[in-house]
Formats: sequence, C-alpha cells, structure tokens
Amino acid sequence: MQRYGKTLKRGRIFPIFSNFADKINNDMKYYEVIFTIEAPEELMQDARDILSALSGEAGFETFEDTPEGVKGYVQQALFDESLLHQLIGEFPLPSCNISFNVDEAEDKDWNEQWEQEGFEPIVVNDRLVIHDGRHLPSDICPQTSIEIDAHLAFGTGTHETTRMMVSQLLDTRLENCRVLDCGTGTGILAIAALKLGASDAVGYDIDEWSADNARHNAVINMVDAKFQSLLGDASILKEVEGTFDVVLANINRNILLNDMEAFVEKMAPHSTLLLSGFYQQDIPLLEEKAQMLGLTKKAQQHDGDWACLRFEKI
Repeated sequence: MQRYGKTLKRGRIFPIFSNFADKINNDMKYYEVIFTIEAPEELMQDARDILSALSGEAGFETFEDTPEGVKGYVQQALFDESLLHQLIGEFPLPSCNISFNVDEAEDKDWNEQWEQEGFEPIVVNDRLVIHDGRHLPSDICPQTSIEIDAHLAFGTGTHETTRMMVSQLLDTRLENCRVLDCGTGTGILAIAALKLGASDAVGYDIDEWSADNARHNAVINMVDAKFQSLLGDASILKEVEGTFDVVLANINRNILLNDMEAFVEKMAPHSTLLLSGFYQQDIPLLEEKAQMLGLTKKAQQHDGDWACLRFEKI
C-alpha cells in the first residue's frame, strides 16, 4: 500500500496496513475479530477479499481465511468499530450478509512471525525474481534478481498488485529515466526500476518503518546511491525538485483518486503513470479522474479481481 489496505497471500497470516497506521511496536494489544459471511458459494472468496480490503480502513493489519469467512486482527488503540459497521453496511455485494464478533487476541507479534517465515521466491514474466535472501531461487535464474528484507512494510511480490506493477515495469523503457514511487513500502518498485535501467528514483511513504525499510533494501540491492526515500504523504512532492519520466503508485483507490493530481504535476511530458492497488470495479472511477487530468490510457492488466492501469501524459 504499499502498506495501504491490501490483503496478501491467503491461507497464512500476512500483514495488511492502513495508510494512516501508527508505527507498530511489540507492546501493542490486539483484538481478534471473527467475521461471518453469508454469501453464495461463487461469491465467497470475492466477499472475503473485499471485506479484508475495506476493513484496513478501520485499522486492521492482518487477516486469514476461515471456513465461515475471515479472521482479522487490529490494534485496540486503532480499532474504529463505528467505521467498520458503516463499511459493512455499505458492502458492495448486496447478496452477502456479514456479522462479526470482537475478542481480545492472544499476545503475539504477527509482524515478527511474517519476517521470520519470509516468502518463497517469486518469478515475474520469467525475467525477474524477488526473494527474501533466505529462500533462494534454485533452478530458475532470471536476468534480474531483487532481495527484499521486509520489516513491517508492504511489497514483497506476494500480492497480485505488486506482481502486476513489476510486470508493467518489465515492459517499460527505463534507461536513463527518473522514477517516482508513491507509497514505496519496501521500496520494491523503485528498486526494480533502478535494476532495470532507471537513472535515479525517489520514493515516499507516510509510515516511518516503510521509509527506513526502503532505504535498507536499496542498500542490500546496491542501488542506494540512486535512491532517495522520504517520509510523508503526497504533499511532500512540493519539496521534490524536477519532474519524473515514470510515476508508480500501488495504493488503494481512494488515495489514488485524492493524490493523482499531485502525481500528474510531477510528470514530465510523455511520461508514464502506473497505478494498482484497486479492484477491476474501480477502473471507471480512476479512468475518469485520469482523463480529467489530461492523461491517456494505454493499457490495463488484471490478476484475479485486482487491476493495474497504465496512463501517459502527452
């Protein structure tokens, strides 16, 4: 998002972070929330995914699927129960009925569990591999390799949106291009761009852990001399000099709609804007906003219910 309200790989517990989440520490107390979903069988997984994405706005950080729905975890200090009721009341699948029960969770550092377990190597388009430095690729050796040490930050390649953004980068001419990575998370997209030929990259994130982790990952990938990681939201772009040839934003729909004008102001003529972090049903809203800002749609990509859009500034 990208620690911005996106659910990662299902079946295990993975982090999901709200855009406005405070810095997490090991002393935080959590609620365990059991969501029960009544839905047609063919809509059950869609309902789980949408519910998880929406609940991130109410403070939730981690989710796992259950036979009856979803189990979520949220810091007690950040839980916005009234907003959760509102989001469920406006749930976009009218044939689904959702209820939930809140209990105190067992003390456990979910983020430490994620960091210790890591992730298996992820190969994108047979041309780039993302790994955690412990689970190394064996028989597959793509041309480009990226190591990501994820400390409380979104962006390892396990999520569909990250893979689509990397796939789009692989099909983008990046030689001598200047890249802006909005909501940088682990820095994975900026690092990928630099390894694929970009001249320099600037990333920013509202979360201090992410900004620091992005710098760390730039160092271990030996691109830190070309990468600047900033702490802040889109307003920080007013302090960034110059324009960019490629702008990347893998964030949730509402933030994309709110910040797209700021992105466009930093785009050079004939530059590219790559967006993801939203569902296929959100495409018309984003297309309308982009058109208002003078952008031309060049491509779109889908992975499951998730989508990715490419625009060009003339």
